[in-house]
Amino acid sequence: MPGTTGFVPSDAEVASVLAWFERYDALAAALDYEGMAELAVFPLNEVTDDGKGQGKAEQLDRSAYLAQMEQVMGGGGDVKLETTRTPHFLSASLVFVISDGTMTYDGFTQPIRYGDLLLKVDGNWKFQTMVQGGWG
Repeated sequence: MPGTTGFVPSDAEVASVLAWFERYDALAAALDYEGMAELAVFPLNEVTDDGKGQGKAEQLDRSAYLAQMEQVMGGGGDVKLETTRTPHFLSASLVFVISDGTMTYDGFTQPIRYGDLLLKVDGNWKFQTMVQGGWG
């Protein structure tokens, strides 16, 4: 079994994760839901809570993910995300990324924090789990 404890990524490995997010963000800005789905492994895990301490987790297939993105992002409006991403590598092929920042929607700004689990599949990063509080 390959050792994973104490894995330290190279600068190139960190850069590859950050470049993945740049691509995903560009697809999101273009409202390219199909392109976003291409960067995922389905079923996709979605973990959240209702803000009252009640957590929940569910799995989405591709069609449910596409429908959700259309509902959440399809309304248009002026949306601006500013984030700092911090990758936490579990191994060379598993990384959990914490994103901290702000989201401005039609002039209203709020802080955001969420996490994504990315897997390296056939040499490419794909997201498999999204974690963010308050969506329940």
